[in-house]
Amino acid sequence: MKEYRLMLEENIDGLAQIISTASSHALIQRESKALLHWTQDGWGVLYIFIALAVGFAIGRSKALRLPLFQNRGEALLSRAMLTHFTSPDYHLMNHVTLRMKDGTTQIDHILVSRFGVFVIENKEYKGWIFASANQANWTQVLFRWKFRFQNPIHQNFRHVRAVQDLLDFLPPEATKSVVVFTGEAEFMTEVPQGVFSISGFIDHLRKQTVEVMSVNRVQFCVGRLETARLAITGKTDVEHVQSLERRHGKKA
Repeated sequence: MKEYRLMLEENIDGLAQIISTASSHALIQRESKALLHWTQDGWGVLYIFIALAVGFAIGRSKALRLPLFQNRGEALLSRAMLTHFTSPDYHLMNHVTLRMKDGTTQIDHILVSRFGVFVIENKEYKGWIFASANQANWTQVLFRWKFRFQNPIHQNFRHVRAVQDLLDFLPPEATKSVVVFTGEAEFMTEVPQGVFSISGFIDHLRKQTVEVMSVNRVQFCVGRLETARLAITGKTDVEHVQSLERRHGKKA
C-alpha cells in the first residue's frame, strides 16, 4: 500500500509539472502548485479534476477566439501587415461585410492609413496564373487541369465602391484597390498593375509616403467603417452567400 501511495504521489507531481509548463495562465499555475502539495490536505484528486477542467475551459475559450473566418493566406497577410504597419498611422480591418443597395459585399482586408485606404482582395492559389487586367476571367493551371476564376481586379471594384460610398468625405483616389496573391502561384504573363505577392505589397506600402489624411481622420474613417460593418458571424456569411446567389452567383 505504501509503495502504491509513493507511485501515485510521483505521478501526480509529474502531472502538476506538466500542467504548469503547458500554461502560463495564473489560475492554471495556482492549481498546479496545489497538486504538488496534495498529500498535505487530502484533496489531491479534487485538485486534479479542477486543474484539468480549468485548463480545458481556458483552451476552449482560446480556440473559440481564433480567426476562423480567415483562410491561411488571409492570416499570413494580416500577420505581415500587423508586423510592419502599426497604429496610429495604420489600422487593419479583416473580413469586413458591408451592406449595399443590392445586397452585401465582403472585403478580405481594409488597411486605413495616413497614406490612403487600401481595399485588399486576397487570393491563395498554386500553379500557373495567366492573367490580363482587362479580361473578365483569369486562368489557373495546376498540373494537367485548368480552372477559370473571376478577375480579382474586377471583383474588387465593388468592394472599393462600397468603401468610397461610406468614406465619401475623402477624395475617391484616396481609396486604393489592391490584389494580393498569398499562395505559391507563379504568373506566366505580365503581372497586372495593383497585383502583388505579400512581400511585394509590403514594399509597395513602404513607398506610400504622401499623406492624404491626418491621424484623427484615420480614426474617424475606422469609426465609420466599424459602425457600418456587419457582425462577423455565421449568420452574416449565410446572408452574404444568399446575396451572391441573387446577383448571378458571382462573388462580391
